[in-house]
Amino acid sequence: MSRRRAAVKRDVLPDSRYGDKLVTKFINSIMLDGKKSLAETIFYGAMDLIKEKTGQDGYEVFTTAIANIKPQVEVRSRRIGGATYQVPVEVRTDRQQTLALRWLTAYTRARKEYGMIEKLAAELIAAANNEGATIKKKEDTYRMAEANRAFAHYKW
Repeated sequence: MSRRRAAVKRDVLPDSRYGDKLVTKFINSIMLDGKKSLAETIFYGAMDLIKEKTGQDGYEVFTTAIANIKPQVEVRSRRIGGATYQVPVEVRTDRQQTLALRWLTAYTRARKEYGMIEKLAAELIAAANNEGATIKKKEDTYRMAEANRAFAHYKW
């Protein structure tokens, strides 16, 4: 932790199609090597593919998936008296969003389908239906917090 001042939170501009800052943050997390237009093509292509596959609006599926992925609790390591405990703590709202976007990007890249648009569309549909690798990650996080509930009194 820095001894100087806290880092300044930079605000992102809303995206062009939906006017949502969350979409911009997700596009930025997909982006590799500064190729933002390619990341936008991937995201908007996945939204169109979702609409084609499910008949639902792609943006609605995206927001549902993000809401399903956001974790409410996580474990943090605390060192107390020479021992390290995994202490369950509630997750701040901005961290919930960050973790959801990070997990979604990582598990989308790890999928076996061909092409990032197909991978992203499939992962978003799965997450909106409460299944898939990202939901499994959230459940594993919850399971860890539940297993270490006895150490909750170390939270401060």
